[in-house]
Amino acid sequence: MTLFSSISTTVAALAVALAFAAPTQAAMPAQPALHVTTLDGKTFDLAAQRGKWVIVNYWATWCVPCIKEMPDISHFVATHKNVVAIGLAYDDSEPADIKAFIAKHPVVYPIAQVTLDKPLKDFDEPRGLPTTYLIRPDGTVTKPFIGPVTAASLEAAIGQP
Repeated sequence: MTLFSSISTTVAALAVALAFAAPTQAAMPAQPALHVTTLDGKTFDLAAQRGKWVIVNYWATWCVPCIKEMPDISHFVATHKNVVAIGLAYDDSEPADIKAFIAKHPVVYPIAQVTLDKPLKDFDEPRGLPTTYLIRPDGTVTKPFIGPVTAASLEAAIGQP
């Protein structure tokens, strides 16, 4: 056995071991449910939004790209009457701290907190922030966006100017 084949075999064995060691996550349902209480005490129910496009945006107070995209998402929602959004603060901060953050970075859409120890049942845990899911009017998920979204990327996914 050559050194190269020995290393290749070791790397392959390690890759297989890591694949089995990684936590598994069930696939998201085609029509995920989302029922959360927003920071202002109201309820956001994804099923009640049928007929509209819904932007489900995971973000955190410490995430610079998240902070940068928030005004863009807010403007997009404000200028597209058939689009709503829910911001999910994926953050273990105190709710008061998130509210103070939102007071400094206001948006036109509701915000709810999702803590790391209580992830949403029907949505995959973000592999990076920001993570955005665009939900079609029929309640099905288009593709997830990992990284910041822009008006152009949302318009392209929705198929409207």
